[in-house]
Amino acid sequence: MRTTDQPTIERRDGGYTLTEMLVVIVIIALIAAVLTPSLLGQLARARAKSATLQLDTTAASLTMFKDDIGRFPTPDEGLKVLVEDPGAEGWLGPYLNSTKALNDPWNRPIVYAAAADGTVNVTSLGADGKTGGKGADQDIAVTVR
Repeated sequence: MRTTDQPTIERRDGGYTLTEMLVVIVIIALIAAVLTPSLLGQLARARAKSATLQLDTTAASLTMFKDDIGRFPTPDEGLKVLVEDPGAEGWLGPYLNSTKALNDPWNRPIVYAAAADGTVNVTSLGADGKTGGKGADQDIAVTVR
C-alpha cells in the first residue's frame, strides 16, 4: 500500500474539456460564416434558372393552346385557360398540370400580356416582385409568337 502526502489526480477518459468544445464551436461558426453567402447566391441563381424553365414551359403551353384554339388567350382569360377549360371550341387541355404552375419560384403569379403585334409575353418579376431590378430581382420574360 502506498501512502504519500501528494494529492491524487483523477484522470477522466472519454470527455472533452470546455476549451476543446469552444474551439470546435468557433471553427464551425467560421465555416458557416464563410459558406452562407455562397449558398445564398447559389439559391438565388437556382430560382432564376427555375423561373426561366417555368416560363419556357408556359410559353410552350401557350403555343399548344394557340394551335388548338387558333389564338392566344385574351388578357381577360389570362393563363388560367391553360389549366381550366374556358369552353372554347377545340380546347384539348389542360396544357399545364395545375394552377401552381401559374406562379413563379417566388410564389408570385406569372404576368401575362398580349402585344398589338399578335405576340404574348410571360414574365416573372424576380425575387422582389417589382418591375425592373438587378441580380435576383431582375425580371425574366419570354415572348411567344
